[in-house]
Amino acid sequence: MTDHLITEYGAHAGADSTAALERAINACQLTGGRVVVPPGRFRTGAIRLRSNVELHISAGATLKFDPDPAAYPIVRTRWQGIECYSHSPLIYAYDEVNVAITGPGTLDGGATPDTWWRDTKPVDDWTRLLRMVADDVPVEERVFAPGHGFRPSFVQPYACRRVRIEDVRIVNAPMWVIHPVLSSDVLVRGVSVDSRGPNNDGCNPDSCRDVVISGCSFETGDDCIAIKSGRDDDGRRVGRACENVVIEDCRFGAGHGAVTIGSEVSGGVRTVVARDLRTTGADLDHAVRIKTNSHRGGVIENIRVRDLVVETVNGAAVLIDVRHADPGITGNHHPTVRGISVTGLAVGAAPRLVEVRDAPLSPVLDLTVQSADAENLEQLH
Repeated sequence: MTDHLITEYGAHAGADSTAALERAINACQLTGGRVVVPPGRFRTGAIRLRSNVELHISAGATLKFDPDPAAYPIVRTRWQGIECYSHSPLIYAYDEVNVAITGPGTLDGGATPDTWWRDTKPVDDWTRLLRMVADDVPVEERVFAPGHGFRPSFVQPYACRRVRIEDVRIVNAPMWVIHPVLSSDVLVRGVSVDSRGPNNDGCNPDSCRDVVISGCSFETGDDCIAIKSGRDDDGRRVGRACENVVIEDCRFGAGHGAVTIGSEVSGGVRTVVARDLRTTGADLDHAVRIKTNSHRGGVIENIRVRDLVVETVNGAAVLIDVRHADPGITGNHHPTVRGISVTGLAVGAAPRLVEVRDAPLSPVLDLTVQSADAENLEQLH
């Protein structure tokens, strides 16, 4: 494997290394191998990964991303389940094969209440995007000029194959942290996410296939893991389910839901296995959270959770809500939720063990919740 040290391409600790990173990635693409960030603190803007390139963040290294939106060119992305052209994710790959981010170092998104977290959803731009969807405007014409648009995801492989994100520590994301979209063969392993800003979901496989999330830890400002597949009419237009997802040996410290499905699930979610999981601390609302509504629609099925140890949660340990943000059932796309199994569930403290908020046209079908055996209950003490 060929290593391309970014300092050999002009990067200097403390200086803007965006151009050096791009030069190193372009050179690495020709040979395959690793682009290596050595110990030190390097500043950068948007990074675009290419096929057969591994971005390696060495021990003692930090990539600190510029919070200026001008550092992020306009690219095709998916924002809260809707496709458009807006600011590039901090690390982005489009239609690439065999891309990776590895190493024990740190990726720092640089988001603060004075930068990305200040304007969480620009009302005029959001209204414009929803109108574009309603008017069937092609994705290529849903373009938001620099200075407009939306907070970017941190890491977004879009329409990629064979993606690996391993061992890195990720902090201070503008928006969703790890957000693979329409990708397949995705491995997220040994990653530590500590990002508690607004909408800072930890890992969001979005209309992806064959995903493994293993040995990760999450401290987030929103859902820790949230499986998604597009929003409302735009999600139905794309029509891609998120399927064949394995979540194992993960820890969840803070967030709304540890393992969440939704709410942008208009393409459906099926065949999810989550096992050997543990929540810690008192800053988590739910251990398992399924949320959708009559605008999202979609089919959520064949979800299997087992051996889940919950120290304490602030709401129901298991919440299934088909009226999420839509208590009056105002839409015409009634979701289907079926084949949900939670076994080996050990709960130390929770106001409710299970809560189901269903609807007449969306009953929750084939739900099983089973408490843990004595061995798993021992883990709580």
